[in-house]
Amino acid sequence: MNTITLWGRRDPFADFDTIVRRAFGPIAVPQRRPGFVPAAEVSRDGEDAVVRLELPGLDIAKDVTVDVEDGRLVVAGERRDERNGEGGLREVRYGSFRRSFTLPGHVTADDVSASYDAGVLTVRVAGAHASADARRIAITTAAPAAVEAGEERKADTPQA
Repeated sequence: MNTITLWGRRDPFADFDTIVRRAFGPIAVPQRRPGFVPAAEVSRDGEDAVVRLELPGLDIAKDVTVDVEDGRLVVAGERRDERNGEGGLREVRYGSFRRSFTLPGHVTADDVSASYDAGVLTVRVAGAHASADARRIAITTAAPAAVEAGEERKADTPQA
């Protein structure tokens, strides 16, 4: 005869997070952000910047906006919970989100395009890595005033 016993013993690490928060306060241990925050990836494709956000299961036309505001690319939206109070395990996060990325000064809204495929929103910023007003600056090895003064000294001093 085999007997299985389930111990009701308390796990000593179960309250570790609470103990640390009480000892050091909320500043020492950052709070976990509630709601949905999509993962983002920013990469370079030639002179373009490409931003990809994971947004599976969203109705892009209804729940997501892509804007250029005050020199920033802003992707905002909401993952809606369509279930009506059903219980059970919930690992999927719901709620509003807002991700923003700083744009170079020469980029306008006309340079931004967006597409959605297989749960990934791809935003292309054309010319983000192109320099708008690139101009090479000459590098001098000595201050101009010192060079001119040095030339005058050479003329005034007798050479041996």
